[in-house]
Amino acid sequence: MNILLIGSGGREHAFAWKINQSQHCEKLWIAPGNAGTEALGENVALSVNDFEGIKQFCLDHEVHLLVVGPEEPLVKGLRDFLALDPKTAQLPIVGPGMAGARMEGSKDFSKAFMNQYGIPTASHATFTQASIQEGMAYLKKQKLPIVLKADGLAAGKGVLICNSIADAEKNFSDMLEGEKFGAASSKVVIETFLDGIELSVFVATDGESYKILPEAKDYKRIGEQDTGPNTGGMGAISPVPFADPAFMKKVEEKIIQPTVSGLKDSGIDFRGFLFIGLMNMDGEPFVIEYNVRMGDPETQAVLPRIESDFLELLQAIADKKLNQYELKTAATSTATVVMVAGGYPEAYEKGKIISGLEKNSDGQAITFHAGTKLSAPKTVVTNGGRVLGITGLGNTVEDAIKHAYERVNQINWEKVNYRRDIGQDILQFGN
Repeated sequence: MNILLIGSGGREHAFAWKINQSQHCEKLWIAPGNAGTEALGENVALSVNDFEGIKQFCLDHEVHLLVVGPEEPLVKGLRDFLALDPKTAQLPIVGPGMAGARMEGSKDFSKAFMNQYGIPTASHATFTQASIQEGMAYLKKQKLPIVLKADGLAAGKGVLICNSIADAEKNFSDMLEGEKFGAASSKVVIETFLDGIELSVFVATDGESYKILPEAKDYKRIGEQDTGPNTGGMGAISPVPFADPAFMKKVEEKIIQPTVSGLKDSGIDFRGFLFIGLMNMDGEPFVIEYNVRMGDPETQAVLPRIESDFLELLQAIADKKLNQYELKTAATSTATVVMVAGGYPEAYEKGKIISGLEKNSDGQAITFHAGTKLSAPKTVVTNGGRVLGITGLGNTVEDAIKHAYERVNQINWEKVNYRRDIGQDILQFGN
C-alpha cells in the first residue's frame, strides 16, 4: 500500500513510525516531514495547505491512502477539495471534511453541538465585536476564574484563564477589538471554569463505529507545577490512573456515544480521529473541547501502547470497516517529555545543532522529532519551538518517566528547555 502522510510534527513522526511497522506498508511519503521521518519514508516538499500539490502528488504516485495529521488542512477543507475532482473523489482519506472539522475549527459550533445532543460541558456564551458590551456585562456576572476562548484555530494558544474581572475585561477587549488572535478571535466564547483533573480521550471513528484508544494526560504550560504561558504541549503520560473502568464507562455513554451519533444525525460523514479534552469533576466527565485529529504530544505516548496493526486501523477508518478491526492495547506505561527551543512559546531561535541523537536508549525510550531538519547528511538542527518528544517505556509510569529523562539527558543543544516534573502528579495520585 502507498501512503501519503500530511504533517511535520511529533505526531506525524509517531504516525510514520507506527505505519512503517505494518506489513501492508510498501511506500510511505511524508509531506513535508522532518529529520526523523526521513528515516521511515520519503519526505516530500509540500505544504500541508497546498491542496493542489497534494492532489497532483496523489495522482502521480498512485497513493492508496491519505492520512492527514494536523487540524489546519482539515478545517480548510482538504477532503472537500479532493472530493470535487472525479480522479480523487474516491481516494481513501483519514480526516473529516470541513463540516466535521468545525468541531475543532469553531468553539461556538462545538458548544452548540454539545447543547443539542446533551453532552456535558461548561456553561458558556458567545460574543462578537458587535455585542462586546453585552459580553462585558456577562463577564461581571461570572465566578472567577473566567475562561475566554477564541472561536477559531489559534495554534493551541487561544484559551485564556483570567483570575480577575479586570484581567478578563482587558483580554476580552484585546481579543475582539485588538484582534489578539487574528481572525480566530472575531468571536469569543466565555466559559465557566471547570475545576477538576484534565485528561485526553482519543476515539477512532468511521462515522458509524468507533474504537477508544488509550487515554493520556498532557501538560500544556511551559513551567513546572503548571506555571507560565500555555504551549502546544510539554509532555504526556499514559495510562491515566483516574481513568478507571467506571469513569471511562461514563465517558463512553455520556460523551463518545452521543458525539458519534450526533455527527451522524447532523449528516456529517466523520472519518478520522476525535481527540476529546475532558475534565474529571468528582468522577463526572465534562467536555472542555473537541479536536478532529490526534493530539500532539499525546500521540507520542498513545501509539507505543497500540499492539495491533495501526495501518489496518487507518484503512478501516477510511473504508468504513472499523467494526471489523480488533484494537489491541499493551499494558505498557509511557511518558513523553517535550524538549523545546529556549524562549518558546515566545520568540526563539532556529538552526541550533542537536547533539546526542546517535546515542542508544536500549529500547527503553523512543525519540520522536518535531521541529527538526537536516542541515547536512548527519547534522540535525532545530527548526521549531517544540523540537523533540522523548517517550519513555516501562512496566509502570515511574519506570517510563525514568527512562524518558535518561534519554533526555543524552541530548543537548544551545538553550534547550524542558519540564522536569512531567508525570509527578500522576505518581502522587491517590496518595
